[in-house]
Amino acid sequence: MARNSNSRVRHTDFLDNGRTTDYAGPGLFPGQATGGVGGYLLQRAMPHLPPWVAAAGIGIAGGLGSLQWAESAAAGVGLTLASVGLTGATWWMGKATTAQRRLHSAITVAAASAWTTAACLAGPTAGPLPDLYLMGAPAVALSWNIRMILRRNDAPTAEGGDKGLLEKVGLARAQIGNAKVEPNRVTAPLAVEAGEQTNDDVSKALGRIASALDLPTSAVRYQPDPDSSRRGELVIVPEDMLAEAAYWEGPSNLGGSIADPLVIGRYDDGSPMFLWLPGDPDQGRNGTHVLIAGGTGSGKGETALNLQTEILSRRDVLLWLSDPKMFQDFRPLLPGIDWAAEGGTPTEVMVEAIQAVIPARTRWLGQHNYRQWVPAAAQVQNDPEHTCRTDGRACGCQGMPYLVAWMEEAASTLRNLGDDAFTGIAQEARSAGVSLVVSLQRPSYDQMSTSTRASLPSVIALGCDPRDESFSLPDTVLDAGAHPGAWGNRRPGYCYLVTPGIDETRYASPGRTWGFGPNAVSLMEVLANWAQRNGATADPITAGAASSVAGNAYTCRPTPGAHAAPDEDDMDDTSYGPRVDPEDADIDPEAELPDDEPGDDAPIFGQETGRKPSPEEARRLFAQALEEFERAGHMVVGPKDFMDWCDRNNLSRPWVSARLKEAALEGRLEPTNATGRWRIVPALTAA
Repeated sequence: MARNSNSRVRHTDFLDNGRTTDYAGPGLFPGQATGGVGGYLLQRAMPHLPPWVAAAGIGIAGGLGSLQWAESAAAGVGLTLASVGLTGATWWMGKATTAQRRLHSAITVAAASAWTTAACLAGPTAGPLPDLYLMGAPAVALSWNIRMILRRNDAPTAEGGDKGLLEKVGLARAQIGNAKVEPNRVTAPLAVEAGEQTNDDVSKALGRIASALDLPTSAVRYQPDPDSSRRGELVIVPEDMLAEAAYWEGPSNLGGSIADPLVIGRYDDGSPMFLWLPGDPDQGRNGTHVLIAGGTGSGKGETALNLQTEILSRRDVLLWLSDPKMFQDFRPLLPGIDWAAEGGTPTEVMVEAIQAVIPARTRWLGQHNYRQWVPAAAQVQNDPEHTCRTDGRACGCQGMPYLVAWMEEAASTLRNLGDDAFTGIAQEARSAGVSLVVSLQRPSYDQMSTSTRASLPSVIALGCDPRDESFSLPDTVLDAGAHPGAWGNRRPGYCYLVTPGIDETRYASPGRTWGFGPNAVSLMEVLANWAQRNGATADPITAGAASSVAGNAYTCRPTPGAHAAPDEDDMDDTSYGPRVDPEDADIDPEAELPDDEPGDDAPIFGQETGRKPSPEEARRLFAQALEEFERAGHMVVGPKDFMDWCDRNNLSRPWVSARLKEAALEGRLEPTNATGRWRIVPALTAA
């Protein structure tokens, strides 16, 4: 409510269909006159004066016209045609109004133009013309006054088209306020009957509203008012502006910080879809983990590419990626990824490394007075207040970049490691400047523990089976009109985004991620090379914690962008150096190989097949086996990994299980979350 310059208060009554009521301020009511009773009456009469002014104007026009065109045949033809044309135009222009208003307007114009024509030709005082004017003009003016009075009634609702629609869908007594009309979007405040209905009734009626409007289900949504159980906003989007795919043209903020918003697509009104991974203490936003869920063919791969390209384009973030599909979708980006692991044991090792990295990073952040990761943590630490030093001098520690741990096709990993493999990571990682991204088709309770699902606050929900909607999106978002099940795999890239930092009214608004056309591969390769040269490198804390668990699996991971071994067709190319060891330069490559010498066919662990070693020899061979696993980066083992070795050395699987337990007691192995799986402690760490 606001007071304007003429001391009147304008108040929009939401429950009165958005009608604006004018309340007179001090001095405008009877007995409170600053202008007196006459001023008050004049002000009340002014809205009703236009019809009377028009009636007087017609009389004057008839009198003046008679002075110019009296008894003129040509003027009679012209005035008659003008009268007919004006009446027809009024009828045509009134087609957008109600039938009653259209008819009333046409009759008024026809009567006024006919009398004016007659008055201009014969004179206003000729024959019955004065009587027709004196009786007809006030009658027509009063009819418009009556119409105005009836229009301003006090009924709380009107039986217009909106009410007819609401009556059809079971919300007959709901009240609609003034609608806000935007390009391809209509937003109308809505209030249901007090004490009889709630916002849940509106949510249940959304499908019927869409049917009545002949629109898809996702085009109608309802955003309840958080402060009321009977009020909210009804949003209708009549045209699907996402139907035409838009393609990725490169990162949105090359060289920016990971704390800046990541742009992964657009909403149905054309605005960008933002996602933040780190928290922001100034905005009161915590860091987040992300669940990407969608059925086969829903566009999970391209959605992942949207998010990964945005991550790799930032200067202060590391990306660790596990992908059991051998990086089929992400191979152009591998040079920019700090650590990439295939499924199975390499992923087991990565998960164990992430668990070790979290407390190390949390400790470092605490020592440098960071309650959560912020961009300043990625810079060299020159603040003397940091508690990692006690001598009052700046520590000069290398900064710690943000870390994103990405688990692609996580259903496979969860089957191998258990449905709660990520629970501890999801619950503890955010305070350590780590975001977990989990991508899978169906995040149901039999695939992922409810504790893990509850710890993934951000969701990108793509098309799915209608029965799986509740596994991806909160009930409040589904009640507001979100229905990813309506898309299935027919709308690749269509999604709903639920994440901290965006307006909650956007949660039920569909969006679409960018598509990756055939020309995107070369651009991704350029981005990966940029990330290799200009992106963040692992800080000593993160690298040390990871290598203490993963050993060579991390320290000897392929260097991003390193030259691959040349093909056989390239053996003549000397750019990679000599192809023959200098010590073997005098060997004739065409000569026959000598006979095998004794011992050449010995097994890898140095023991002939068929002879059972002594306990001391077996323990020595077991230690050698662990060393070979460690050198190969195979840092998580179990009895099944020793099957071939058992066959070669005549040892049973129970014997290996006993040796695994002994190695665990000696500190050479650590148990993992998976039963029967052990993590090899790197030799230097164990020592």
